Amino acid sequence: MPSGEPGRGGRLRVNAETTLVLREAFHKIDAHYRNDHYGLYDYARAVMSKIVALDHFYIGFFHGANRVRYPYGYDSGVYTDPESHIYGPHGQAAWLLKHRQTYRMQYDNGAALNAGVASGDTSRASADAVTTPLFRRGRDGEPTVFGMMSMQSYRPDTFDDNSVRAFEWLADLVARVLTKEAEDVDALRRLPAGVGDAPPVVTADHIVELLSSRVAGVRQRAQDALATPERDSMREALHRIVTDCQQLQSDLVELTLDIDNGPEERFISLTAAEQGVVVLLASNMPNDEIARELGVSLHTVKTHVRSILAKYRMNGRAAVAEDVRKHLAR
Repeated sequence: MPSGEPGRGGRLRVNAETTLVLREAFHKIDAHYRNDHYGLYDYARAVMSKIVALDHFYIGFFHGANRVRYPYGYDSGVYTDPESHIYGPHGQAAWLLKHRQTYRMQYDNGAALNAGVASGDTSRASADAVTTPLFRRGRDGEPTVFGMMSMQSYRPDTFDDNSVRAFEWLADLVARVLTKEAEDVDALRRLPAGVGDAPPVVTADHIVELLSSRVAGVRQRAQDALATPERDSMREALHRIVTDCQQLQSDLVELTLDIDNGPEERFISLTAAEQGVVVLLASNMPNDEIARELGVSLHTVKTHVRSILAKYRMNGRAAVAEDVRKHLAR
């Protein structure tokens, strides 16, 4: 099985025609798509379409404990709405996280692909598929999987070794663009607070402001189109409006990836017994009521509460309760 993990040495084993396509892609991405994620994904799809005939293409990012968010997808030349799914233990997402390498449909006759949530045109089954993980450097300096890029076909035996190697190379380039941006933002966040500009923390207000501003731009395009009498100009304006809406949808899904995952991560760090206690603690129950509710001793509850406070590292029960309520409200 070919590995999708970065750091592979040696020359990429692709044919001359594919090499020319990938060289052009490298320079265009560097020049035009460093800060345009929607454009980056759209161009990556177009690049692979020059190398091999594909029907379905998508980008997905792992989020929280068990979710994948899909900001970009195309099926048979039609944009598909961004989605978010909870993944299970047997689907393609779990396969990638476990094996940390490219998944090809031929490995298991599509078992992992078909065990997950269907995407694209759900009335048609993919007959060939290649999905490669996206890597970035983790806190320990080791590569960690943060997303995936997939191409699929409704015709069997579409993707040969040449196209798979090209796809892995392109996915690695996409991942490096996204990782570089994330590392730049992280570097700014580590500077002292209150001095100059700092990257904004994503909040509901931030999302509302972005959405309002971008919708206003789309509305203005629509108003300009209504004032255009020429048919060709009208069609061009409508096409731009459609593209604007697609990009806005993609950007909003990616924006949710920056929302604080701390409450969820802290909650899932607890044992099952501690989670049962902390949910009741979030309802402002005192220890004796928690003990009666769970049918355990007061000593057991106090032991769990001490462990919870130690894991949360917060200033008292009220802060922990508020953090748990944030998680439960998601």
